[in-house]
This record gives sequence, C-alpha cells and structure tokens, in this order.
Amino acid sequence: MWALKAGSRPPWVGLAAAVWVQIASGNAYSFPLYSHSLKSVLGLSQQQLTILGVANDFGENVGILPGIASNKYPPLVVLLVGVVASFFGYGVIWLAVTQTVHNMPYWVLWLALVVATNSSAWLGTAVLVTNMRNFPLSRGTVAGILKGYVGLSAAVFTEVYTMVLKGSASALLLFFTLGIPVICLSLMYYIRPCTPASEADPSETAHFLFTQGASVVLAVFLLTTTILKDVLTISNALSYTFIGIMVILLMAPLAIPVKMTLFPSNKKLNPPAGAADDATVTDPLLTQPIPEPNVKNLNDDDDDESELDVLLAVGEGAVKIKKKRRPRRGEDFTFREAIVKADFWLLWFVYFLGVGSGVTVLNNLAQIGVSLGFNDTTTLLSLFSFCNFLGRLGGGVVSEYFVRLKTIPRTFLTMVPQIIMVMTYLLYASALNGTLYVATALLGICYGVQFGVMIPTSSELFGLKNFGLIFNFIGLGNPIGALLFSGMLAGYVYDTEEAKQGGPTCMGPNCFRLTFLVLAGVCSLSAVLSLILTIRIRPVYQMLYAGGSFRLPQSAGHNGP
Repeated sequence: MWALKAGSRPPWVGLAAAVWVQIASGNAYSFPLYSHSLKSVLGLSQQQLTILGVANDFGENVGILPGIASNKYPPLVVLLVGVVASFFGYGVIWLAVTQTVHNMPYWVLWLALVVATNSSAWLGTAVLVTNMRNFPLSRGTVAGILKGYVGLSAAVFTEVYTMVLKGSASALLLFFTLGIPVICLSLMYYIRPCTPASEADPSETAHFLFTQGASVVLAVFLLTTTILKDVLTISNALSYTFIGIMVILLMAPLAIPVKMTLFPSNKKLNPPAGAADDATVTDPLLTQPIPEPNVKNLNDDDDDESELDVLLAVGEGAVKIKKKRRPRRGEDFTFREAIVKADFWLLWFVYFLGVGSGVTVLNNLAQIGVSLGFNDTTTLLSLFSFCNFLGRLGGGVVSEYFVRLKTIPRTFLTMVPQIIMVMTYLLYASALNGTLYVATALLGICYGVQFGVMIPTSSELFGLKNFGLIFNFIGLGNPIGALLFSGMLAGYVYDTEEAKQGGPTCMGPNCFRLTFLVLAGVCSLSAVLSLILTIRIRPVYQMLYAGGSFRLPQSAGHNGP
C-alpha cells in the first residue's frame, strides 16, 4: 500500500489538479465535433457513424480494469495508462482523418476510438476514487464537482475548437493526441491519496462553495463566448483573450490551497474516535499487536505477513476467528457480494435506461440538428454541455441537501429528472418550431443529474473500498444503452428514412421521431424503477444520515441481511 499524504492542504491541491484531468477525461464528449469529418472524409453511412458512436461510449464507460487497478496501484499508474491510451488511440484516428494513412479499415478505426476514449475511464477513475477517499464525509459534493467539470469538457473543447483551431477536426484530434498527455503528465504527481479528515471541517463548506461558484462562472463564460462567436465576428486577439480567461477560471480551485498556505488555520481536528485508546492501551503479553482476523484483513493482498501472524495465533489457540458475516448496506462490499444484491441491479437498470437513452441523443445531436435545419450545431453542443454540467453539479449538491436534512435517498433525484426526460423526448418527437434548444437544455440537465447521483449512491450502499470497480461496472449501462438505442435503433431508423427520401442527408422530423417515442417509453420504465429503489433504500439513509451528517454504520453485533 502506498503512503498517504498527511495534512489538510494536499487534498485540495489534488482536487485542483483533478479539475484539469477531469476536463481532459471528458474528451469522449467531443465526438460530435469531429464525427461529421469522419463521415464525409471516410464515406461512412449514418449507421456506421452511430456504431462509431457506440465505440466512443463503450471506450469511455468500460472501466472494469481501471476500477480493479485503482485498488491495487497508486493513482499515478492508473493515470499513466490513460495517457498512453489517449496518445495511441487519437493518434490513429488523426492519421485516418488527415488521410495520412489511406483506406484504413473500419474495424481498426472502431478499435482506435475504443482505445482513445477508454483513456476517459482510466483518467476519470483515478481522480474520482482518489478524491472520494480524500473527502469521505462530502461524497455527493465531491462527485458533483468532479463530474460537473467532466460535463463542461465538451464546452471547453468547443471553445478551443472554434477559437483556436478554427473548426478543424484534424487539428482537434492532434490536440487530443498530444495535449491530453501533456496535461496529465504535468499534474499526475499531485493526485495522490491523502489522510482523510476524521470529522467535518467548518472551512470545508466554504471551500466547496467557492469551487462550485468558480465552475458555474466558467460554465456561463463558456456558453456566452460560444454564442458570441456564432453571432459576431471575433478577432484572433479577442479569441485568445477568451482562451486565457478560460484557463484562469480553470485554475480557480488552486486558490484554496494557496489561501490555506498564506492564512493557515489554527484549528486542529480531533483524531478518529478510539485512536487515542488504540495508541496507549497495549496487551502486556504481546510485544506487537495482532490484527483482528476479520474479513478485511483476510482479503487484503498487501497484508500477507499479518495474515501469517493471525493464522499462527489461531493455531496456538491465542485467537479465535469469528464466523464470517456478510456486510450490510452501507458497509464495504466486495464486488461479488455487491452483484448478488437486488439494490445493485436496480441501480444498474435505473442508470442503464436513464443514461443510455440520454447518450443516444448526445451521439446523434449533430445529425438531429441538421435534420431540423440547423447547420451549425456547435451552439447546440455547448448548450447541452452547459446544462449537463448544471445537472451534474446540481445533482450532487441538491441530493446532499436531501440526504442530510430529510434522509431522502439520492435516487429520488433520478426519478424526477427521468419523468422530465419522458416529456423532453416527446417534445423532440413533436419537432415544434423553437423547441429544439429548450428540449436540448432540459435533456442536458436531466442527463447530468444521473451522474451526480449514481456515484455517491453506489459508495453509500456498497462502501468505498471497492468503489472504483463497483461504480465502473454500473457505468457499463451507458455503452450498452448506446449500442441498443443509438447503434441499433437510431441509426437504423435514420438510414431507413434517408433511403426513402433518396438524398445524401435525411431531413425532417421523421428521421428520429420513432427513436424519440421509444426513448420516452424506456425512460418511463426507468422512473418506475427509481421509485422502487428509493423506497427500498430509505432505511439505509435514515441510518447513515440520522444525525444530519454522514456516519459509518455500526457493524458490530449485526447479522447480515
């Protein structure tokens, strides 16, 4: 096990560095910026393009290996794998789009996109797991902030794409190939596990509010400048000025550790309950304490010597091993223990149906806009990104309020957006004039909320020890949903209607109307499952947040469920 960094400042330095890595890890959300070039340069059909969209989602969300690695290796190693995947994956796609390599096979392009966007899973898992463990008492807030910045990544890359790269898809892919590795290599040292606080720090709330406020200012700035770029003719000097302001806003969270350095707090947090007793009370018959032979000790790979001591003590009759007890909800589950729980699969299907339907619209957003007569879809993508950010940030903040003050499970906050998503899909299907931007904004918010809720919920139900693996497995619902609803449904419906029209591009509301009606039905089922899950886990949240703040469950003396 790698050493923990002590002190109150390092976690905030890590969070500030994580913001940049999270922006980099959102590279998969920029697929609509270069998907049109893939289609035109390589001569792909819409269904072939949507299958590439599935590859994009598959790579981004298949995080089983990153989840396992986050429990075995330090964050630096996990981040390094993401850097390598980004360099080689996007490098191959760049070679195809620039036609440096002619007639690249479709399957090579598909695999390259999977590898490229799988960098998102490695980068995102490293920073999310590390920061959730560094701030265990503020899981919803931390998840909302980090996932919020991922949601902003599309707007950040759109800003770079339109103002610096002048709308060049090949230049954007080269930026991903070289820029993402440079950013992550520069910051990976600061993303490291730290000693978590044993009790709530009064200044922590203000620090989180500052970080959230800075992210909101950044989001508003990005949306405003993107709209200005479409409406007005902006000079190169002003474009670079906007980019400079964006960089400063991205650096804003660094102000917290700087402030902590210049104005150190005199308050000392109390040590964890029982720590003092453990340090002073010793057994006079033993020169070294023997670890309690519980499930945690026996399962850890790095405790081989301790396990040997325990087994020898058992053989001599000095220690008796208690009967293994299955964990209760709220305690640390292994992956095998989690997947046999009904709550686990309810959460998985809620995420699969809700996010899987939303990502279908995101993957086809450019084609949806074009089919309805909007040739420039960068504003549409920026609007979705901005609202996606608001949903992710708000999902963490609002759910934190409900669980602390009302002990209402976070999954209640997935049910409400999913009901709104049903109405949004029907609004898309109607294709009424002036409703495209409204529907996109609503969908972006509701889509984002589900990310901000699922992550802390999985950690609260199944613990932080195997959190990386568990939440990444639930995240598989995203690419599976994209395969079923985008690759097999949306692409087929679009190509069928395009063949009827006989033109090079499908135009009109019928290109996606059937798709939207099916998505409305899917999301209705997801809302029902969210309600069932909320009712089932309400007692867990009443236990975890009974005093108005998070506390670990008392496991001693309880039997498994």
